[in-house]
Amino acid sequence: MTDSATNHQAATLAPAIETLGLGRRYRRGWALRDTSFRLPAGSICALVGPNGAGKTTLLSLAADLITPTAGSITLSGHRPDSAQARQSTAFLSQQKALYPRFRVHEILRMGQELNPTWHRETAESVVEAGGIPLNARIGTLSGGQSTRVAFALALGKRPRLMLLDEPMADLDPLVRHQMTDLLQAQARRHDTTVVMSSHLVSELESACNYLVLVNQGSVRLAGEVDVLLAAHRQLTTMTTNHERHHKNLDGHQVIATSSGPDRLTSLIRTHPALLESPEGRPPTLEELVLGYLKTPDAPSLLTASARVDGSEVAA
Repeated sequence: MTDSATNHQAATLAPAIETLGLGRRYRRGWALRDTSFRLPAGSICALVGPNGAGKTTLLSLAADLITPTAGSITLSGHRPDSAQARQSTAFLSQQKALYPRFRVHEILRMGQELNPTWHRETAESVVEAGGIPLNARIGTLSGGQSTRVAFALALGKRPRLMLLDEPMADLDPLVRHQMTDLLQAQARRHDTTVVMSSHLVSELESACNYLVLVNQGSVRLAGEVDVLLAAHRQLTTMTTNHERHHKNLDGHQVIATSSGPDRLTSLIRTHPALLESPEGRPPTLEELVLGYLKTPDAPSLLTASARVDGSEVAA
């Protein structure tokens, strides 16, 4: 086997992202601290958490925009500042790096000159699907059209890893839906790993098969969405029966409890005994995320594929 074939096989087997004790400190304190997790290659991952939780810091470390204060991060086994990682990683943020005086075809030509893996047909098909003339100036495009051109630049690179820091936050729901569908199709076609940071959890539920939840500078949940959901139950009883509600919680780890006008609802980590209980049902992804955001000090939970030594594993 040649060296290049060996390197390709190693990259294929290695996690798309792996962190070990990763931390980044600014003057105001730690934005990310003692973070260890793995993201399997080929995942479409929702990266969620409140403002200031450390999401952008994590993506910036992966994109080699900043360097760690502590610990390490690798992308398919390579450091972010390596030639291999830079060639195979694309990063998009809300502030899209487009030049307003350039024409669309000039931006795509720039992508071709800067990226040895450039695939012109892919980039042009993304632009043309949005009805954007290749001769149009970037500064004359709408927000949705500019975002589509930015995606064309990223997808034309044929990256193994795409890092998205809310690049669709300024788009209307229809355009967001169209861009998400486009991203999913391209990721499936080229086996690309995607990490999508967003506050719109309900929109991520149908698009993502993996979840990483960051809060207070550390990873609180990580793993396959279906495995994480199966490890929890949403338990609801009428508020007139507090005793019954709390009795049903016996033996389970309560993550968060909320009260409505006529009912109490608790998100719990459960054991198999509750699976037959009529009161318990699997939470939605949004309910799971909200429960952990309400209780930032809840014990972390990582599935086997996300785990690095020392992390708790979901059943």
